[in-house]
Amino acid sequence: MSPSDRAPEPEPSSRLPKRGMPSRTGSVRRVYDTVRGVFTGDTALPAPTLRWGLLLVAAGAVIAALVTLFVTGFETDKKLEAHNPGSPSAPVVDREFGTAVKGDCLSWSKPDHSDLVKVRCESKHMFEVAADVDMSKYPGKEFGPGSRFPDSLRLTELKEEHCVPAVQQYLGGKFDPRGRYIVGLMYPSPDGWQHGDRTLRCGLQYAASAGTPPSVGSAAEHDQSKVYGPGVCLGINQNLPTDPVDCAQAHAVEIVSTIDLSQRFQGGPPAKEEQDKFVEEECARTAADYLGGPDVVRNKTLTLFFDYLDARSWLAGSRKLDCMIGKGADREGFAPITGSARGDILIDGQAPVPPPNTGRSTPTPLPGAAPLPPQPQPR
Repeated sequence: MSPSDRAPEPEPSSRLPKRGMPSRTGSVRRVYDTVRGVFTGDTALPAPTLRWGLLLVAAGAVIAALVTLFVTGFETDKKLEAHNPGSPSAPVVDREFGTAVKGDCLSWSKPDHSDLVKVRCESKHMFEVAADVDMSKYPGKEFGPGSRFPDSLRLTELKEEHCVPAVQQYLGGKFDPRGRYIVGLMYPSPDGWQHGDRTLRCGLQYAASAGTPPSVGSAAEHDQSKVYGPGVCLGINQNLPTDPVDCAQAHAVEIVSTIDLSQRFQGGPPAKEEQDKFVEEECARTAADYLGGPDVVRNKTLTLFFDYLDARSWLAGSRKLDCMIGKGADREGFAPITGSARGDILIDGQAPVPPPNTGRSTPTPLPGAAPLPPQPQPR
């Protein structure tokens, strides 16, 4: 079953797990309210603070959408029942998956997953198994014969209790919680549970707000930096960034460059202020190269944004960041852009109007460049 077949999720912002999320949700809500107040005239903020708020809203919502469960099911030790609680379709059986162990990579292409197979991790795959845990070996009645099938909250707890440590061990302590992968959980279907199957399978899948993007190569060998590379546009849904789309489609931001911080920093995690100074300079330089001039961002009324690497990401080995350009919406989040900023674009359906020329012969290269703030972290 694909990562899109997780526990029922009515909207991205309400996806599981919700345990431990209220404080983050409240924080993002307060930012929403503040930003809305700015645009309605109820609140006055300087431009850098406004940009800070817009990106926090977007980043918080995207991260919340990524903290989800990978759901599938097993019928017996030799059969797999690909179980989707929200789907009316009949389960499919795959005999090969029941033998999946640590280090195996899995792939499929059909919507019903009937072609699910183990593949070499060097090939495209959807899921990498980090550990399988037989819960029947744990003492107590919770996982014993005739025990009740766990609800979504309990499955989320099991993921945190067993899969997060298993993934950390599998990666030698180098898992980046803000990186390109998220922790996945596979658990028995209700029918499999009734037949005595208590096996949980923990693993890694490529982080995405929807669907199951394929990965190539073992996660244990990758730099886990979550970067897309220049020329990639991230789609937009309810004014928030989603997954990569063609730049001719509506999108929230366009990646103009990828910066490798290892070119400047060695040793322990650098201070955020030092990162910001280096990354802003590199983003300004590379964005001008990408767009064909230092004044393109200004003339197209866009803003250049960049993230930073916190200590956990740095210690996990992540060293790369994307520089991106976007446009704040009238209310909150981002305005939809169509077309690559290398050519003609429309912002919310209208061609951008360049701001008046100040008369200076050398205008500021990229006005409005601003770092992303510290972001809410998935548990």
